[in-house]
Amino acid sequence: MKNLLFIGDVVGRAGCEFLSEKLGALKLAHDIDITIVNGENSAQGNGINHASADMLVRAGADVITTGNHAFRHKDAMELFEYDYIVRPANYPEGGCVGSGVRILDMGAYSVAVVNLMGTVYMDPLDNPFSKMDELLEKIDTPNIFLDFHAEATSEKKAMGHYLTGKVSGVFGTHTHVQTADECILGGHTAYITDVGMVGPELSCLGVDTVSAVDRLRFRMPVKFQVAEGDCFLCGTIVNFDEKCGKSHKIERIIIR
Repeated sequence: MKNLLFIGDVVGRAGCEFLSEKLGALKLAHDIDITIVNGENSAQGNGINHASADMLVRAGADVITTGNHAFRHKDAMELFEYDYIVRPANYPEGGCVGSGVRILDMGAYSVAVVNLMGTVYMDPLDNPFSKMDELLEKIDTPNIFLDFHAEATSEKKAMGHYLTGKVSGVFGTHTHVQTADECILGGHTAYITDVGMVGPELSCLGVDTVSAVDRLRFRMPVKFQVAEGDCFLCGTIVNFDEKCGKSHKIERIIIR
């Protein structure tokens, strides 16, 4: 039996620093074997860049997943040449840098980390359900964990049920608010609609509350700033059987 830790969207430098401060002890306390971190908002402002990716790796991330802000910074394109960073696999093939799948060779077993993006209220990428079908035909390990970066809870729920028994875990990201619906679907697949975020807790999804409220009140362009104040860390821990890919337990965590 192995333990996998999935950390929700890390927001800005404050989130990166808080993760660096807390992750080591968290991994030790829960005997974590593999750590996945969503880093698509880890650069100040949003997106990911060389500095924030380096902080996440140094903190202890084995794989960094992303989402709709993956290519926010033009100078970050070359980051996706590294195999520890993935972007949504349903970006169109042919002209998009990077990969949507990372296979971790753990010696006696391997783990596939897949990144997909939803299309409801999001960018019109390739169909994530069809894309996942294609990937499942190619992935040669029963231990498959999906970061499904999506806006609509209905789409995330649908993906969880669609992949029940086919993958070890489906983790929703993007909305930054941890949901209380963690479960094991079909006695096999760990699921949660949204893992949550790492960053300033007194905020609007990590953003300064004044600018976020002004944007919604006045419908005028506002420059978002990462909020100040105390941070928290949201994530999930999954206990799974590495021989067959079956998950036995999923636990939500919040660290302040």
